[in-house]
Amino acid sequence: MSPLISAPQVLVDSPAAWLSDLGAAQAQAKATNRPVLVVFSGSDWCKPCIIYEQEVFSQPAFAAYAKDRLVLAHFDFPRQKRNKPTAAQLKLNETAAAQLNRSGDFPLAVLLSPEGQVLAKTGYIAGGPAAFEAYLKKVLPTL
Repeated sequence: MSPLISAPQVLVDSPAAWLSDLGAAQAQAKATNRPVLVVFSGSDWCKPCIIYEQEVFSQPAFAAYAKDRLVLAHFDFPRQKRNKPTAAQLKLNETAAAQLNRSGDFPLAVLLSPEGQVLAKTGYIAGGPAAFEAYLKKVLPTL
């Protein structure tokens, strides 16, 4: 693991470095002048969330695209007891949801400006990394 990545804030099973603290993601976005892609999912109950993860977010093509363009943040709300996040992570998840996903939509991808302004929100987009990149380029042409 890269010494630049803080292990407690990174989802281990993803090739991209996903933060799990919205405050840390926003701080990194300001420091790097990059937008934040915030993803809300239900990894063990939401079928579109699972498909989104498999088809887009876990793909090397997406990781390569996002690497120098986006700050990535992921907040998972599993239902099975064995998948429950720690109490500290649950609090971070709930704080992020209170700010960006009050309606409880799953899956939900929110694009934030480096200053924290909501630029766009979307649910599942079929077509893999290429379709998601096309969406990002449409809502934020500078990417």
